[in-house]
Amino acid sequence: MEIKIFASKKEVAKNFSDFLEELIESNGSAHIALSGGSTPKEVFDFMAANYKGVNWANAHFYWGDERCVPPTDAESNYKMTVDHLLSKIDIPQENIHRVFGEDQPAGEAKRYAKLLREKLPMVNDTPQFDLVILGMGDDGHTASIFPHEIELWNAKDFCEVAVHPDSGQRRITLTGKVINNAKTVAFLVTGKGKAEKVTKIINEEPGSHVYPASLVAPATDNLIWFLDEEAAAGII
Repeated sequence: MEIKIFASKKEVAKNFSDFLEELIESNGSAHIALSGGSTPKEVFDFMAANYKGVNWANAHFYWGDERCVPPTDAESNYKMTVDHLLSKIDIPQENIHRVFGEDQPAGEAKRYAKLLREKLPMVNDTPQFDLVILGMGDDGHTASIFPHEIELWNAKDFCEVAVHPDSGQRRITLTGKVINNAKTVAFLVTGKGKAEKVTKIINEEPGSHVYPASLVAPATDNLIWFLDEEAAAGII
């Protein structure tokens, strides 16, 4: 595990953008699972404004999770990525592999799992991303695997249908076997609301196992936490 701590959310965005640019430029075909949330949004804005020279044709974008809404819905992770990055860069349309949140959830989970099997290298009979980007909620959830459905982490399928504990909204999510099969997994976590869970998970404190984010442990050992000082307050 590698922990990188920066002074502010903006500094997290800049340094993660540098990391992502290097990954894309050093791979002829970089398969990347994106995350929703406010920190990725800041990363996307920063990259769109400051990284005009990236060879985006090298990047293939997927989503680690998606809400079961149309792609034009304000809650769509895909729409957020289009608005803040994809509409502002020169990337081939065929390199964008979105989840069809508007379709029937169980069928879409199966379709997306099939797409991953077809598009990504298979390692240990499981699709392998070059990079999976994750956020973490205040409740310790990651992707769309929440504490009340933590068993989804160990599901045999590559994708599952998850249910938000409060809204009941359905979501498509990668499962743990795909996330932990990635070459690299990177957490982007900012804000003081995340500090308690970050501390418990990184320090492996008693009881931290109930948080899905604590189960992220790629087989390659390439796990990087990008944190601002507020999120890292308990480990600084």
